[in-house]
Amino acid sequence: MTTAQEESELYLRRIPWWYWAVFFGALILAIYLLGPVLTPFLISFSLAYLLHPFVDRLERHRVPRTLGVSLVFGVGALIVALVILLLIPPLQTQIGRLGTFLPQANAWLQQEALPWISRRIGVDVSRLDSGRLTQLLQENFPQAGSFATTAVSYVTSSGMKLVATLANLFLVPIVTFYMMRDWHEMLKSVGNLIPRPLLPAVVDLAHEADEVLAAFLRGQLLVMMALGTIYGLGFWIAGVEFAMLIGIFAGLVSFVPYLGVAMALVSATLTATVTGAEPAVYAYILVVVGIGQALEGSVITPLLVGDRIGLHPVMVIFLVLAGGQLFGFVGVLVALPVGAVLSVFFRHLQEFYKRSELYGEEASDAELPE
Repeated sequence: MTTAQEESELYLRRIPWWYWAVFFGALILAIYLLGPVLTPFLISFSLAYLLHPFVDRLERHRVPRTLGVSLVFGVGALIVALVILLLIPPLQTQIGRLGTFLPQANAWLQQEALPWISRRIGVDVSRLDSGRLTQLLQENFPQAGSFATTAVSYVTSSGMKLVATLANLFLVPIVTFYMMRDWHEMLKSVGNLIPRPLLPAVVDLAHEADEVLAAFLRGQLLVMMALGTIYGLGFWIAGVEFAMLIGIFAGLVSFVPYLGVAMALVSATLTATVTGAEPAVYAYILVVVGIGQALEGSVITPLLVGDRIGLHPVMVIFLVLAGGQLFGFVGVLVALPVGAVLSVFFRHLQEFYKRSELYGEEASDAELPE
């Protein structure tokens, strides 16, 4: 252990425990109370964190930072516009077709699935009424497929919510621009507030947390996009209905290991069954899922993410649910990035604890039950 680390530990031991309790308690309370206000700033921070390395590269090539931010912003806006133009029309069409698909799914459930389950388990479940649920879904999905209807309904139901949403939409690019331009100045301002004895330890933690956060925000998002594209295109080539919806949904949930591939396989298989697809389609589905799983395990995840996040799948699910329960949409947004960064903090805290007097020096012969 270096001298700087020893000084940091000695300084930490002199800080009363209640100081940390008050600090983190106030921080959690502020996030809880300011949740709706923080949403656009968290989105802006995430975008600035993702994009500022490109601005740094341009700056190293003697491009003024403000001009570099404008160039990166323009290219990013162009990419987003192209994605919207390419994806929204077919996605809207597929959502609209769900209204005609649901009665077909209900008929398959009543005539084939439930009788088959009844024969297998020996209990009559064929009288379960799924008609009401199908009717509710059928009534609402056509509205989801029409952006005009959705917008009018939103305006008439809550004008203030619409105003707040529009304000946030305008606020996000403005805040992102200034964060990208002044990124290094903001980091210096935060660094100047850190007690000097803690600075070496905080810098080490910050570098390690940056690697973990970059692996998640940059790597995991790219993994989700890659898997969504593979499943969507693969199922479309295989002739599976709603291929784009299945691909997008499977890509979004792929942050939990094996959940994305399971969702893709089950959704595509059920859709093919309900629509009466040819037997060859099922083979194509297995091929697409197999290719996606093989690429994810051997190429995509090791190349883009690696093993730097270190979050167990159970912990990933818990963080998302806990974040949503405690802080709503803001909690869902920050749950995994915050969890990834905290995993770095707790690894160092565990090392600090094992060097403390509380942990002890002599190993015990007792063993925990397995």
